Parts: sequence; C-alpha cells; structure tokens
Amino acid sequence: MNSFEGMAHELERQGKGDALKRLAYSEDGKRIGRMVDAEKLKQAAQSGDGKALQDMLKAVLSTDEGRRLAENVRKMMGK
Repeated sequence: MNSFEGMAHELERQGKGDALKRLAYSEDGKRIGRMVDAEKLKQAAQSGDGKALQDMLKAVLSTDEGRRLAENVRKMMGK
C-alpha cells in the first residue's frame, strides 16, 4: 500500500471519508485533477518510480491549489 492509500484509509477509519471526498471534488481538487496526467501517475505508481511521483507532487504543491489542498488534508489528519 502506498502512503496516499494509507492516508485515505486512515481518514476513512476516522470517519473523515466524506470530508476527503468533498476536498477531491472541490474546485481546487478538480483543478489539480486536470493538472495531473492520470496515466503517467498510474504508471509511476505501478512501477515504483519514486522520482516521477516526487516530481508530480512537487509540481502540484507548487500551485496555490495544491498548497491549499495539502493544508486541508494536513488539518484533517490532525497534524
């Protein structure tokens, strides 16, 4: 299981799954979804290409939307 799946499972376990879904479907979440090449993300995850995943994450976090989304997830995690 990767760390994203782990975070999602932990939020579900804490009863925050609906809040996570609201974030994913928020305007920021939708914009990020359009930014990320889903096929490249899937291939990088399946092949264990940490460098490619890290580069994608850096690109997302370099945007205002990505920073807001990350901050909201951090708050949901209680950290």
